[in-house]
Amino acid sequence: MADTLTKLQKPAGATQKKTRKGRGVGSGLGKTAGRGQKGQYARSRGFKPHFEGGQTPLQRRLPKRGFRNTAFSATVAEVNVGMLETFAAGANVDEKALRERGLIKGQFDRLKILGNGELTKAVVVTAHSFSKGAEAKIKKAGGKAVLVGGEAS
Repeated sequence: MADTLTKLQKPAGATQKKTRKGRGVGSGLGKTAGRGQKGQYARSRGFKPHFEGGQTPLQRRLPKRGFRNTAFSATVAEVNVGMLETFAAGANVDEKALRERGLIKGQFDRLKILGNGELTKAVVVTAHSFSKGAEAKIKKAGGKAVLVGGEAS
């Protein structure tokens, strides 16, 4: 086995030299480098992005719709109740604890707990907002849902 691995070779014709365009008449692709004479195809800039050969481009044919005010929109990180099952009973679950477990990543403005999944342990969860289902499941398990900068429920 080891003997054959040392003698492995590519099949004949598997590798070819790279074509060097525009390197003189002798190369066969000198002067215009296979681009022909003049015109859009011969230019270095090539095609405009989204150019459709003179046809009205798609982005101009479709109507403008909607508005999204990204300057003031809040980025919300969402965590389901079922993911909180990884914490021990009586644990304080906040943004820092969730980051340490890898349940939330990146930058966000608000943290919201959603009601998907089941929770069997009593944990104290601190977040900016809770869905009604999530709040009910946390209370049912004997835990507390604490709003950031607010009171516990």
